[in-house]
Amino acid sequence: MQQIARLAAPSWSAQAYALFTALLLVDSFHYIFARLLLPHIHPTASAFFVLAVATVEVAAFAGVRGQLHWRPARSHFWFFASIGFLIAAATVLSYSAIAYIDPGTASMLGKTGIIFSLLLSVLWLRERLSRMQVIGAVLAVAGATVISYHPGAVVQWGALLILASTLLYALHTAVVKRWGGDMPFLDFFVFRLLFTSIFLFFFAAGSGHLVWPDAPTWLLLLLAGSVDVVISRALYYQTLRMFPMSIHTIILTLSPVVAIGVSLMLFGTFPGTQELIGGVMVLAGVVVVNRARA
Repeated sequence: MQQIARLAAPSWSAQAYALFTALLLVDSFHYIFARLLLPHIHPTASAFFVLAVATVEVAAFAGVRGQLHWRPARSHFWFFASIGFLIAAATVLSYSAIAYIDPGTASMLGKTGIIFSLLLSVLWLRERLSRMQVIGAVLAVAGATVISYHPGAVVQWGALLILASTLLYALHTAVVKRWGGDMPFLDFFVFRLLFTSIFLFFFAAGSGHLVWPDAPTWLLLLLAGSVDVVISRALYYQTLRMFPMSIHTIILTLSPVVAIGVSLMLFGTFPGTQELIGGVMVLAGVVVVNRARA
């Protein structure tokens, strides 16, 4: 309770709260954009174009600032190739899942990434879990099971795609933590996006789904790349400097609430009772894990 109370402390400015409010909004839009693009372009192609837009924007920003360096791409080639493949595969899976599951449920289930990261830290980085972290992980896994277990229903397939996507993204996070911590952020971000876009291009071209979008679709792609990748990640890292990591993660568990509301307004979809119960269990488990971490 002391950490939650410190959120109201005057040391955090109105600007910090405004930035975090903006982050909550854009962080919830990943699956919303995937759903908006679904009727216009195949998910594999839309994932490529969204990341390509973000790559061009960030590379242009780095170039204008004179901070676009090519040496990191050569000296850390296998590092960027590894995380590029993992992020590309995770993005394709999450975009594809929206054909089977509503964005609100997907957003709740996506928070299991915290649990996957926790398990990877134990199995790979040899960290140890506290009793409360184990309880939180079990609660979140139980919630994911509640969401996913629908015998014969298509939502089960969508949930499994989201879980696979989340696992791959958590694995990329562990790789970055292990080998990418000392790299300047802008160098890291530019080539993270570039290598991801390259793999997405081969995924889209190899599957035969790479087609040139029409003008209305391009507007959605430009909006998704700018908001869901560039603005979202910039706000994420900026607010991470302002708030403790545990509080930062706990507050971001509210983003599925925003996703559910936006999904209801735009698509008229709302999670069912089973999905809501499972989602609440997932989010509660994430909160318990991060409170224990703190």
